[in-house]
Amino acid sequence: MIPSTDLAKPENALPFWMSLFLILLLWSVAWAGGWWVLLVPLATWYLFAGLDALLGLNRDNADPETGEEDLYWYRLITLIWPALQALTLFGLIWYATHSDHLSLAAKIGLFFGVGVVTGTVGITYSHELMHQQDRRERFLGDLLLAMVLYSHFRSEHLLVHHRYVGTPRDPVTARYNEGFYRFFPRVLIGVLRSSFRAEKEKLARRGLPWNDPSNPFFRYWALQGAMLLGALVIGGWGGLFLFLWQAYVAVWQLELVNYIEHYGLTRKHLGEGKYEHVRPHHSWNAEHRASNWLLINLQRHSDHHYRPDRRFPLLQTYGADEAPQLPHGYPVMTVVAMLPTLWRRVMNPRVRKWRGMYYPEITDWQPYNKALNPAPK
Repeated sequence: MIPSTDLAKPENALPFWMSLFLILLLWSVAWAGGWWVLLVPLATWYLFAGLDALLGLNRDNADPETGEEDLYWYRLITLIWPALQALTLFGLIWYATHSDHLSLAAKIGLFFGVGVVTGTVGITYSHELMHQQDRRERFLGDLLLAMVLYSHFRSEHLLVHHRYVGTPRDPVTARYNEGFYRFFPRVLIGVLRSSFRAEKEKLARRGLPWNDPSNPFFRYWALQGAMLLGALVIGGWGGLFLFLWQAYVAVWQLELVNYIEHYGLTRKHLGEGKYEHVRPHHSWNAEHRASNWLLINLQRHSDHHYRPDRRFPLLQTYGADEAPQLPHGYPVMTVVAMLPTLWRRVMNPRVRKWRGMYYPEITDWQPYNKALNPAPK
């Protein structure tokens, strides 16, 4: 176990600042133009996949009782990222729409890379921020989500996903044998509906209508409207198109990750709409060192669902006897997820092994495969 005194050292937090390299790379390829713009997605996916292969796994756990004062350098990167992302996103919109050396194809490629960064890093950091009690941190998370037009993810994640993961009521839990290209449109519609319904029900319990000003959807819409207006003012219609394109890419990146995190893992139905409690074995775990630096330990997802109040440096990893393990980190697995035949070949045997290990008494998995069990109460 890593003691809090060691964890607090700036040099131990420094690897989690590797995301700043992507900001520098975005500006560099924008200046270079041409095929150079493809370096950003290639670096995000393949560089970190290569580093994972080189550096291996990290099975060290920090002392979970470490205090906030010892996490300063870890928290700081998530606090400064929203401003850096906004400056980069809107700065590149201005640059791309006012530069002659970037062709239309180069601009599309450049903002594909921007979307990879705002999705891979920006949404991951927003996820960390939205889980905190400090309202200022949660607002920074809202800003990051507004930059990719996915603000309702906060409501869906906190009120639906964490409560109903592994049950038919959670649209984000990918079903066994469900390919990503079927999952993606289903989840886009499902999370919007479920998040709005969750906020509406929350207000109803207080005796308030859905259109009460306290409904966070009004804040979401205002922030997203401000982002769209900013893109239009800075870059005209071309700038607005580039903003929308990167937002789509970012959401696609997010939902690729969501697809991976719980694929085929379901909580046991106990009867009458009741389900077992969430345990570490209801999420796929990955101990790959470099991609966990980039994704601030998001791949230690088993512990995140078991203890969602833990900040990312304190998330614990579990052995194969406690949580199912992904064969590779997210950079590799997201590529595999886009190849459904290969994905099923890699993951379906692992799901079947998981079922035999944890639920040998269940003989009929069809209600779980098709989300036909009763909705949780």
